[in-house]
Amino acid sequence: MTVDASSTDDSTVGAGEELLAIEAAVAAAESVLAHRFGSAITLVDAEELAGSGPAVVVRARVSSSPFALPRTLVIKHYPGAPGAGEADPFAQEAASYQLFTALPPDDRTCPELLAHDAGQRVLVIEDLGRAPTLEDKLCGSDARAAETALLSWARSLGRLHFSTASREADFNALLRRLGGRARNVEGSGSRTGVGDSTDTTPVVACAQLPTLLQETLGVTTSEPARAAAERAAEQSRSASYRAFSPVDLWPDNNLVTAEGVRFLDFERGRVRSALVDAAHLRVPFATSPGALALPPGMSEAMVAAWRAEVAELWPALADDDELSAHLLDAELLLVWLTTWELLPTLAGVREAARTSRPAALVTRWRELSVHAERDGDADVAEHAAAVAAALDARFGPGLELALYPAFR
Repeated sequence: MTVDASSTDDSTVGAGEELLAIEAAVAAAESVLAHRFGSAITLVDAEELAGSGPAVVVRARVSSSPFALPRTLVIKHYPGAPGAGEADPFAQEAASYQLFTALPPDDRTCPELLAHDAGQRVLVIEDLGRAPTLEDKLCGSDARAAETALLSWARSLGRLHFSTASREADFNALLRRLGGRARNVEGSGSRTGVGDSTDTTPVVACAQLPTLLQETLGVTTSEPARAAAERAAEQSRSASYRAFSPVDLWPDNNLVTAEGVRFLDFERGRVRSALVDAAHLRVPFATSPGALALPPGMSEAMVAAWRAEVAELWPALADDDELSAHLLDAELLLVWLTTWELLPTLAGVREAARTSRPAALVTRWRELSVHAERDGDADVAEHAAAVAAALDARFGPGLELALYPAFR
């Protein structure tokens, strides 16, 4: 086993800890590969890859193997076990990759799982190479390339939903086998549980946001607007339109390959309402920390690309009015949830920038008002417009979320 230390500063304690973490990941990968294939496999030139989750992520080259393995592999090692009552990101990710690896190759929208071990908490997956992420495309200078990547992302999301819509029992069985829990529980957080049939976060958020809006912004929530949000929360937990979701629908969690966009990072992967995912086409990357805006018409084109992939599975969504009603409910819930999560963290913010979270909230509520008015829901439209105006007065004025650099 050889570790590439070129990216570390071994004069620091932190660098030494990183090297130990990389070495542990590679050793675990060699062990699980040997068990999987029945012969020693040597990995060299290991380099740590950037990641925001709890796993140590490493790319390593296969130096010697009697088997036809890819030239390089990606290792995800979860050295720490979850706390009591917490969801296990290793189990979520391993079950997710197992679910997709069991599909025909044409139906996979992620790398192939080559080996895993629950005891060592390690995954070895196919290396898709140094392809750019969707984030790279959005932050580049080529608007056409960014648009193409976004449409590919929407189509891949639709294919993911189409291929997993009937596999909830399979996923839950895989998760239980790995020691994970097949359902979220109260308090798991909306970013991980929206659309989960037993997660109560949407209901809690819809109950608490009106008070938060009143106390923070002086906006009163009408009973019809409150009822619409509660209805949306209940619908997100229904048995309809369920499919697998990566949950963290962030642009840096996707690789743009020659075969289309491929999803990475299933640490919170689960089965939930696909309409919750589809809402992220209208409110792009809403849960991503640095989400920016897309140009006019882009979200509509993404929704159309997604619908083209799922209409055969869910024929009702081929009807424009039916789809629009579902998307408005999902968008409403997503905007309420993200506001409930973010607004309490913004108490000290004054005169926010156009790339800030306050600007994102203003734009999301403003667009929700436009969509609700277009769909004939005057109560939701009026409430959303009032919240947008109050947010702009509090953090602006004149706030509007900036476009991703590729579209400026």
